[in-house]
Amino acid sequence: MQSQSFAHRYLAMRRDKIAHGWTLAKRNKGCYLFLAPYAILFITFFILPICTSIIYSFTYYNILEPARFIGLQNYTNLFLQDEIFLTSVKNTFVCAVIIGPVGYILSFLFAWFINELPKWLRAVAVIVFYIPSIGGAAFEVFNTIFRGDAYGWFNALLMEYGMINAPVLWLTDPRYMLTIVIIVSLWMSMGTGFLSFVAGFQGIDRSMYEAGYVDGVRNRWQELYHITLPSMKPMLLFGAVMSITSSFNVGAVPRALCGFPSTDYAARTVVTHLFDYGYTRFEMGYASAIAVILFVAMILCKKAITGLLGRVGT
Repeated sequence: MQSQSFAHRYLAMRRDKIAHGWTLAKRNKGCYLFLAPYAILFITFFILPICTSIIYSFTYYNILEPARFIGLQNYTNLFLQDEIFLTSVKNTFVCAVIIGPVGYILSFLFAWFINELPKWLRAVAVIVFYIPSIGGAAFEVFNTIFRGDAYGWFNALLMEYGMINAPVLWLTDPRYMLTIVIIVSLWMSMGTGFLSFVAGFQGIDRSMYEAGYVDGVRNRWQELYHITLPSMKPMLLFGAVMSITSSFNVGAVPRALCGFPSTDYAARTVVTHLFDYGYTRFEMGYASAIAVILFVAMILCKKAITGLLGRVGT
C-alpha cells in the first residue's frame, strides 16, 4: 500500500510539473521562437544522427543493400571475435588515461601561469599555446621530426651525440608508435579548454580574494582551492568535456603518422577502427556499433568527472 501511495504521489507530482512547464512554455513562446533555429540544427545534425547510429548498430548495413536487423550480433562480434577491436580499446584507454587528465591539468596550469603575466605578454602566450589546436594538420611536422632515417630531426640529433648508431623507425616500430601518438595528441589537446580556463581566470571578481584573505586564506594553494576553482566550475566542466572528447577521439594522428593500418595495429584506436569499417569496408552497421560503444564510454566518463568537479571547493 505504501508503495502504491508513493507511486500515486510521484505521478501526481510529475503531472503537476509537466503542466507547470507547459504553462511557462506557452507564456514564453516568443523565446522558443528565437531558439528554434538552433534547436532545429541541433536536432538535425546531432540528435538524429545519434539515434540513427543506434538503430543501425542492430543491423547489417553495407550501403548497397537495405539494412537487415540482426539484433546484438554486431556487439557480440566486437567483444568476442574482433581481437583488433580489443586492441583498439586498450590503446584508446591508454590514450584517454594519459591525454585526458594530463592535458586537462596542463591546460589549467598554463592558463593559471599565463594569467599572472602582463596583458601584452599574456596575449602572445595564449596565441602560442592555442596555435597547435587550430593548425589543422600541424601535427604533420612530426613526420619530419620522427622520420625513420638519418634525415629525421630526432634521429639526426641522437646520432650526432652518439646515443644511437643507426636510425630508429619511430613511426613503424610497435614499441614507439603509441608513445609518439600520445605525445603529439597531448601537444594538440590544449585548445578550446585552455581558452575557457584563460577566460575563467579573467572573469573572477578580485574582491573575492580580498574577502578570502580576511576569512583565513593564507597562501596561493588555499586561494586556488577555495576561491578560484569554485568560481570557475562552468569553465572546468567545459574544459573536462573538451578533454574527454579529444582523448577518446584520437584517430587522425595515428592515421597520418603511423599509417593505416599501423604496424601490428600498435597505434590502432577505436576511432581508426570505426573509420576502417565505416569508410573502407562500408560495413555501416558494424561501424555504428563501434560508434555507440565509444559514445557510451564518453558519456560515462563525463558523468564521473562531473561528479568529481561537483566536490571542488567543498
